[in-house]
Amino acid sequence: VERTGQSFTYFPVLLGGLFKATNNRSPMEQFADVKNKKEYQAREIERFIARHKLADYKFNPHFPVNTLHLMRGAVFASHQDYYGRYVEAMYQCMWEQGKDMSDLGVVAESLTAHGLPTDEIVVGMQDPAIKQELIDNTARSMERGAFGSPTFFVGDEMYFGKDRLREVEEEIIAQPS
Repeated sequence: VERTGQSFTYFPVLLGGLFKATNNRSPMEQFADVKNKKEYQAREIERFIARHKLADYKFNPHFPVNTLHLMRGAVFASHQDYYGRYVEAMYQCMWEQGKDMSDLGVVAESLTAHGLPTDEIVVGMQDPAIKQELIDNTARSMERGAFGSPTFFVGDEMYFGKDRLREVEEEIIAQPS
């Protein structure tokens, strides 16, 4: 927003569902046996963190994490006025505090700690309409061409990966007003 005047609309998807639908696997799994790849990826993450001044980032020791609860919670929160707070809080718990966010109890404790309506969100996660919306979001994302996360769309152009943020910004700036 600060540099382009634009903001993103987040659409929660279930990464495991997207992987299954596109016959994809996580890079950690796919390239686990590639000599030097893990070390390079760690260095690339360090550079990304430094470039974007993400001083509080910590690799989550529980990774990979099943994000089903988080994504259902995100879908529910997307219909509330606290969606941005939800996303920020869950990001902090996952990538700054290293919590096991696959555990619903940990998610609930984290919601409470961040002043979010824990009971409302946990109940909302179980709503069949919320579950279906997450399935639909995942299917729509795949239909648009996504195969992993993060995936960004600027108009009809798709960009994949955190390392494409510069190109996303350039495309936003190039768009007619």
